Parts: sequence; structure tokens; C-alpha cells
Amino acid sequence: MRRGDIWAWHRWDAAGDIVWGPGTGPRQRRQIPLAGGDRQSYPSKIMARTDPRNTAHFWLSRTVPGLSLLQADFTAHDYAPHSHDALVIAVTEAGGAEFTSRGRTEEARDNVLLVFNPDEPHSGRMAHSRRWRYRSLYLEREALTEVGRLVGADGMPYFADNLYGDADLIAAFSRLHAELEQEGDDLRRQGMLAECFGTLLGRHSGIRHGIAGGPRDHILFRRLRPVLLDRFAEPLTLEDLAGPLGLTPFQLIRLFRRVTGLTPHAYLTQIRLRAALRLLKNQTPIADVALTVGFFDQSALTKHFKRAFGITPRQYLAAHLG
Repeated sequence: MRRGDIWAWHRWDAAGDIVWGPGTGPRQRRQIPLAGGDRQSYPSKIMARTDPRNTAHFWLSRTVPGLSLLQADFTAHDYAPHSHDALVIAVTEAGGAEFTSRGRTEEARDNVLLVFNPDEPHSGRMAHSRRWRYRSLYLEREALTEVGRLVGADGMPYFADNLYGDADLIAAFSRLHAELEQEGDDLRRQGMLAECFGTLLGRHSGIRHGIAGGPRDHILFRRLRPVLLDRFAEPLTLEDLAGPLGLTPFQLIRLFRRVTGLTPHAYLTQIRLRAALRLLKNQTPIADVALTVGFFDQSALTKHFKRAFGITPRQYLAAHLG
């Protein structure tokens, strides 16, 4: 079970219908939102029965209202013609599938990003592929509005194609989806979201003219750095940092990359790690250090500490204890 997200686990039979366990009687039912905003009443406890060929995990993001996510692994599932009240973005992890949209039949593979505009009819089938494992994001209007705010784009995006072969975007959306699957740092998530969609909209949508670059990099960064040094332990958001500078979150991320080569989250992590070193030298307990400097928990501190320094906080503390 994933923490921090509304989560459901489904299995489909060969006909594409959801199935639950044998011998189950009447149960309390609840409304579970489906990808694209539809709702359907399901038993409050969904049980798997037999079909191991098709599995899917679906959950709602708590980071971005109106964003839902799906991770599916199909070997025998066809999608009838349908559409979503949402922008759909999908990344194939293994295998592939055929889909039909705009009167054309094309192939979803691991070297393309699949995009469907809201209300755009499409269908899909396994065809000659024996497997299709993929991750998809569904952005309803509320989520699209939030993305537009993050990247400084006005209006709803429109994509002229369904397939894009940008390897960096495919990898970035895959990482974003995996990040939204678990508990994590909101600033890091916001940054990944803004970068993914800022790049996608800037390259391929009809509203890319609304995304501008940030001015006077080093002057702005000199104004920003004292804020980071003073407030590094707080749960900062991109808006907290971008707003006083008159930047959008996407412009802020680009500013950080031009000046430091890092994302705001990565730069803030380095400040937090330096603060952690100072506390560990004073023999502060590791769990207290993690929370004091702004990490989610001790595990998060240990992960970043080892990545940066090659040792764990416990090893560092032990050395200073003599």
C-alpha cells in the first residue's frame, strides 16, 4: 500500500472486466475515481481472483489536485474506442501496443511518449505484442491549470501529434511517475513536474509562446541564496522561492540550472546536508538531525548523505564520537 495517495488495485479478466474474489457476498460499496474523471461504484475491498495476465494500479496524486496515475501490465487487454476528460501522457516500460487515433494506427513503444488531448477518441490493442507494461498520467482541468501556473503558460495545451520521440522527455516522465508513486519531498515533486511539462509544452504544444526565460540570472540568484540559507529547514515550495523574484516556478528551475547546474531541490539538499554535518559533529542524534535540517525522516537523510559523501550519517557520527 502506498502512503500519501488514494490507491486501488485492480485485475481484469480476458474480456477487460474487473473481477474480484470467489465466494464474496454483498459488501459495502464506495466511489472510486477512474482515470479521466469518471466514477464507478466498486466494493470497498477489491480482491484479486485469477487472471494474472492483466494487472493495474491506479491512484490519485495528493501533490496535484486533478492528477491521477496508472501503472499497468497487460498481456491480454484491448481498449475499446474511448476518450478521457483529461490530458493523457503515457510511457511504455516494456513491450508495446497498437492504438488508433485521428484515423491513424500507430504503435506505443518504449522509445516514444504517448499523448492524447482531452476528449480525443482513441482505442488500443495488443496486436502482435505479447506484453504492454506502461505508466500513464491523467491531468484533468484542475491539474492542467496548476501545470500552467508552474510553467507560466496561459490556456489549455493542445498537441498536434500523439507520439513524440524525445528520449529525455520519456525518461523524465518515467521518473516523475515513479516519484509520484511514493511519499516524497513536495519541492522535489514540484520541480520535476514543472520541468517535465515546461519542456513538453515548450517543444510540442500550441502554447509554447507563453513560456519565457528568466532575466538577470546572477543578480536574482544573489537575492535568493540568503533566503535558502535562512529557511532551508522549512517545507519550501517553488512558489515561495519564485514569487518574490517575479518568476514562474519553471523560470526559477531554469535559473538554478544556469547558475548552479542543479535543480532547486538538489541545491537545497546540499545546504541541508552541510547543516547536518555541523549537527553530527556536535553529536546530535541522527533522527533529530534529519528533522531539524528539513529532511522527511532519518531514511531520507541517510539516502542523500550517502549519495553525497559515500558514508552514512551513523559512520560520520561514530567517527566524531571517537
